[in-house]
Amino acid sequence: MPDPTQHIAVTLKALRQARGWSLARTAEATGVSKAMLGQIERGESSPTVATLWKIAGGLEGSFSAFLAEPAAAPSAEPQAVLSDSAGMHMRVLIPFDPRWRLEMFAIDLEPGACSESSPHGVGVVEHVIVIEGALEVAEAGRWQTASAGDVLQLDAAQTHAYRNPHEARARFHNLVHYPAGE
Repeated sequence: MPDPTQHIAVTLKALRQARGWSLARTAEATGVSKAMLGQIERGESSPTVATLWKIAGGLEGSFSAFLAEPAAAPSAEPQAVLSDSAGMHMRVLIPFDPRWRLEMFAIDLEPGACSESSPHGVGVVEHVIVIEGALEVAEAGRWQTASAGDVLQLDAAQTHAYRNPHEARARFHNLVHYPAGE
């Protein structure tokens, strides 16, 4: 599977420049330091999942734009996997679709993994569809357990998190729905 670092770098720079923003202005909007943004743009650093969500939210864009090219039709090509030190592995199943304003990811959480996410934006909703194993999901600090076959809906405009306190990997699909644009 391809390494997403270069695609993330090119996408971040293009989105930033399209807005006419400096690295400092982008740092203000995203909550990610100017130094880290520069390293990501130069392909010197691969951001964590949480950092990439902050960047996508601050730029008011989709997360999947950083991992996959928009596609008119599903692709048989292997998708890049973004992994972080928290033990989360994420790949795009459906790149952002502007008509339906959604994107979908396949996510694996290693045993003991915990990934916290800052708020994405007003009106953003996440649907968690557990495929294998079990995990705990927090919305605004309240944890609930979900097992294979369960579906949860989260207000992603609030701080939320995923953790796997179990000894087996947890696998789930995450459908992210964005509100209609202004």
